[in-house]
Formats: sequence, structure tokens, C-alpha cells
Amino acid sequence: MNRIVTTSEVLSDRERAVAERFAAGMTYREIGEALFIAPSTVRTHLAAIYEKLGVRSKVALAMHINAIAAAPAMSPNGPEASPMLAIFPIECLSADEQWRRFADGLSSDITVDLARYADLPVVAFHTMKALGSRPADFAADGKALGAAYILSGQLRADGRRVRLTMELADAPTGVSLWSERFDRPVEDIFALQDSLTESVINVLAGCFGTIATVGRNAIRRKPPASLRAYDCYLLGVEQHNTFSRSGNREAIRLFSRALDLDPTLVKAWTELAYAYSIEACNGFGDDLNASIAKWRWAAENALRLDPSDSTAHNCFGDLMGCLGDLEAAERAHRRAFECGSNHADTLALLAGSKALVAGDPAEAIPLIERAMRLNPLAPPWYFGMQGRVLFTAGRYRDAIAALRRSTPDSPHVLIFLMLAHAREGEGAEAAAIAGRLRTEFPGFSVDGFIAGYPVTNPDAVRAIRDAAKLVAIR
Repeated sequence: MNRIVTTSEVLSDRERAVAERFAAGMTYREIGEALFIAPSTVRTHLAAIYEKLGVRSKVALAMHINAIAAAPAMSPNGPEASPMLAIFPIECLSADEQWRRFADGLSSDITVDLARYADLPVVAFHTMKALGSRPADFAADGKALGAAYILSGQLRADGRRVRLTMELADAPTGVSLWSERFDRPVEDIFALQDSLTESVINVLAGCFGTIATVGRNAIRRKPPASLRAYDCYLLGVEQHNTFSRSGNREAIRLFSRALDLDPTLVKAWTELAYAYSIEACNGFGDDLNASIAKWRWAAENALRLDPSDSTAHNCFGDLMGCLGDLEAAERAHRRAFECGSNHADTLALLAGSKALVAGDPAEAIPLIERAMRLNPLAPPWYFGMQGRVLFTAGRYRDAIAALRRSTPDSPHVLIFLMLAHAREGEGAEAAAIAGRLRTEFPGFSVDGFIAGYPVTNPDAVRAIRDAAKLVAIR
């Protein structure tokens, strides 16, 4: 790798002053006024600066000023790395300085939270701040930044409403992959900033967020031999969320392959832990204790690598419930909420854990409702979580409606659908589902589900067993 040439080694003091101001977003006229030179002189200095530094764009110049690599050879995206996301500061179209500060704060919050939740590296905000609000050349900017995706936005505000438009583009081609407009009333400005950040994050991030979906679509066009660790991880998530026996088996294979390629890929460890938990509670494996041991091994590896991973904490909490340590389960679930209180996937998982594993089941309904507000693109498994939460709360008709929107081939879904129909006095529907469970999932049982999920909240255990008696299934 070539050493980065610093500006002080090749530029004069005046050239360095021009370069720093131009990279920070100042115009020729503004630089001229600051340095008491003509705009034409600024242009002449910039031509010399570009030649001396070997850069060809404002982006590449700013990367030099920020002391990070500008050339593709120095990109952090190695053959096994995740694609990188560059978030340009949101452009404020309102003259009021208050809204300019608001746009900067919003940009910073989105950058930090996407780096935490979107499973891919994000270029630091202070670097992107130097580049202005709009990519001048998607291909050149993306190449200089080492980014596969570029996110940009515009904000308009008046005394009553704030309108934020965000767009995700493919960096090499500039093709728009997603755009959305968020419209909010102006009330508490800090609550407004939090609300907009949460909305953007949860539409883009998460297991079926826009970024992950775009990534999976691109991966399917690759030959299998060229798949990287991150590609295998994304495809594994898709298989895992079918909650079927074959899908779960394939997910374990893909996550394991991802970890062979990159043993430090935390999200792959977390999802592998959840896949083994599904194997345990759905009766997909031949040895329950072996599935639980692998579940623990994967969850502990995830937390060793990233103690702030909210999903891993939730998974570990469920494991502790399975092992009978409910105090440890509640501690892990509290930690999951602390690390992921604005992350829809974490909230949906926590809702299921509150209802069935440990804690106060009454807290589960607001958690799943908030998850669905944060993520309007809710994947089917959210409705499965909602269904089991509503069943535990005794809202059987609502539970049936939610479960009908979930994954149709999961015994997790079928058991609660069966039990809710039984509670509603719909014996024929409940019996039909019980027959399907016996035929399609011979290793699955109510007792096994309670032991392996685990279901350790006394009210949830009682509700499941009482309803199962109505169908005469164990």
C-alpha cells in the first residue's frame, strides 16, 4: 500500500489554505474573500493542487485533507469486506440557521445509527461534512470514498412542518435504489430529530431493510464461487427468516461459511445463534442438548466480539431462560433494550421474549407496536412475534389476524394459530392445524416448544398448556 502524501509535503502554505477551504465546501468567491485573492487565482491554485496531490475531484481532495486514502487501491473494501455506505450531509433548503444546525445533527445521528444497525461500514460524518451535501459525480465520489452506496437528502422546514427527502443510490452507476419523503409537524425539535432518525434507520436497516434487500438482489446474480463472507451472511438471513426446516438448515450452512471466510463477522455469529435456537425449539435437530450447546457457543462468540450488539444480548437472554436462569435472562434482555431501544428488529425480538421467556408480558405489546411503527416494511416474522404476544395477552382473534400474515410454514406460527383457534372455540380449524403439525413436523411438540424456545413465563406456560388441552395435543 502506498503512503499517503501529506499536503504539507507538496503544497505551499497558500495552496494548503485554499485546499482546506475548498474541501470544506467553500466556493471560489468565499475562498477569495477569506484569503484576499481573486476567484480566478483560487482556480489557478486548485489546478496546481490537483496536479501535485494527484487527485481529480473535490471528494478525493477532501479525503486527502482528512488523512484517509483516496485511491481505489487504498479502499477499506477488501475481497471479504462488507460494502461501504457514504452518507452526504443533508442539504438544508431553509435559510434559517436553526434548520441548518438541525440538518447537520440529523445527518450525524443517521450516520452513527446506521453504522450500528445496518451491518455495513459507514464513512465517518466528519469526513463527509467536508464534501458538501450533494455528490457531484456518483462513480468518482463512490470510488474515492470506497463506497458501494451513497445516501443523500434534502430538508425543507417552515414554522409548522418539516419535510425530509432521502435517496439511496448505487455509487458505481448513480442509479436510484430507494427514495422516501418523511413529513412531520414541528413541535419539540429534539423529539422531531429523534423521530426522523428512527424512521430513516428502520426503513434502511434491519433484516429486510432497503440496504439488505438491495444487497441480496445483487448477490443472487453472482456465481456461487465468488460469494464473500458478507454475501453469505445476507443470503443466510433470508433463509433463516423462512423459519422452515430446510431454510434453517441452509441458513446454518451459509452463516458457517461466512464465518469460515471472516471469523470476526459479528452479525453472522448472532444469526447463527438464532438459527440454532430455532433448531432447538422447532425440533429441527436430532439432539436438543447439542442444538442448545451450539446456540450458546455462537451467542457467546458474538458478545465477545461486540458487547454492544443488542440482538446478541436478546438471543443470549433467551438462552439463559432455556437454561433456567431467569435473572440472567432478564439482565440480558435489559441490556438488549439499552443497546437497541430504537432498532425495530431488536424491539420485535424483545416483545417475544417479554411475552414468553422472562419479564413482564404486559410490556410486550407496546414493544411490538413500536417495532412496527419504526419499520413500516415489517417482514413476516414480526407478525409471528405479534401473534404470540397477542395470544399470551388473551387477544385470540387479533392473534389469528397477525399470524395469518406471518411465515406460513413455520411450526412457531402454526402452534399459536392452532392454540388461538382453539381458544376461540374453532375446533375444526385447530384440529386441522394440529394434523398438519403432526404430518409436516413430526419432531415438533408443545412440550418441546416450551422447553426449547424457551417458554418460562408462568402465565405464558399456563396459557399454552390450557389451550393445548382443547386440541388434545402435546
